[in-house]
Amino acid sequence: MNSFGRGSLARQSTARLFAACPLRIISLATVAIMLSVVSLPAVAQNSGSSSSAQSSGATTPATDGNTTPMPGGTASPTAAPTELEQLQTELKRARDKAADFANLARYHDANAQLAAPAAGENRVVFMGDSITDNWGKTFGNAFPGKPYINRGISGQTTPQMLIRFRPDVIALKPKAVVILAGTNDIAGNTGPMTLEAIEDNLTSMAELAKVNGIRVVMASVMPVCDCVKPQIARRPPETIIALDQWIKNYTKKNNLVYLDYYSAMADDKQLLKAELTRDGLHPNAAGYAVMAPLAEKAIETALASKPSKHSTH
Repeated sequence: MNSFGRGSLARQSTARLFAACPLRIISLATVAIMLSVVSLPAVAQNSGSSSSAQSSGATTPATDGNTTPMPGGTASPTAAPTELEQLQTELKRARDKAADFANLARYHDANAQLAAPAAGENRVVFMGDSITDNWGKTFGNAFPGKPYINRGISGQTTPQMLIRFRPDVIALKPKAVVILAGTNDIAGNTGPMTLEAIEDNLTSMAELAKVNGIRVVMASVMPVCDCVKPQIARRPPETIIALDQWIKNYTKKNNLVYLDYYSAMADDKQLLKAELTRDGLHPNAAGYAVMAPLAEKAIETALASKPSKHSTH
């Protein structure tokens, strides 16, 4: 079988493997084996060509890595990455992700360097995904003088946040935590997720916070729209609404604070207002300007409440 045939079969097998596995990272070793079938013939062919050139005394013009040699000594721009190179890049990213699924390394050094809260300090940690992560770049402007700490990581889902909840929230000894999570679970960023599974992870984070005397603010998942890029297919509005209703009911039942971003960000069609987003999913500056006072009010409500009887700070 030629290398093209082997590559096609490997890619088809890899695609079937991913479709059958709910958590893709578990199958990385198998994927690596599949991709090696694609790469080995190409390596062998290149090796053979190199040997032929050396035996014939031919020389290869030197390049700076940005150009491709052409007959007559001229050069052209480097060709676009091949499908194999793209697959290998994606595999490397997946391997890196599997090695640190929750990305504990992201804030490891920052956490170690952070001093304990001063007496009377109302430290608050924001736990979330890219919406929180991006907000951190302008936290100083949104909450001037406030001891608020951003621990958002782009693309994350609730199982990843749950793993890092202890080092990125509890260990920092905040008075309160603001949790904004769920949109990437709905989108399937780390594999298919049921609403029940998302709710279980949110519950676990809330319970961990409460037993450590941390007041909990749980935010609604925000709406999306197709006004800039397609977003609705991966994050159906009805699923977002269902999860938000559960969050609202859960916070009420457990005396937590519900932070309703959804109502302020949605239009009359229950979609994200176009003027508040840069891509139909993430807020723009105007969107964060709407969110900031809502978050501040929710935090004030949480701090005014009594912490859990298990409180240690």
